[in-house]
Amino acid sequence: MTDGQATVDAEDLGPLLGIEPAAVPQKMRSGQITSLFETGIDEDAGRYRLTFFYDNRRIRLTCAADGTVLSTIRTPVGKQT
Repeated sequence: MTDGQATVDAEDLGPLLGIEPAAVPQKMRSGQITSLFETGIDEDAGRYRLTFFYDNRRIRLTCAADGTVLSTIRTPVGKQT
């Protein structure tokens, strides 16, 4: 995290979403990949969570303040085809 901005490399995010890393920036710009950033409170203070949505997938990364990924959760969402 830099200056309050969280960054995930496309080389890391692409495989988690099941797509080529090179496709990540375009899919984010077009709104096909969306994201949510949450900061921890109370017992989770100092942590943050990044959630990415693409197609029928949700990827949730829980991270320490220094950016170390503490857990990765992949969950199907919506109607499965």
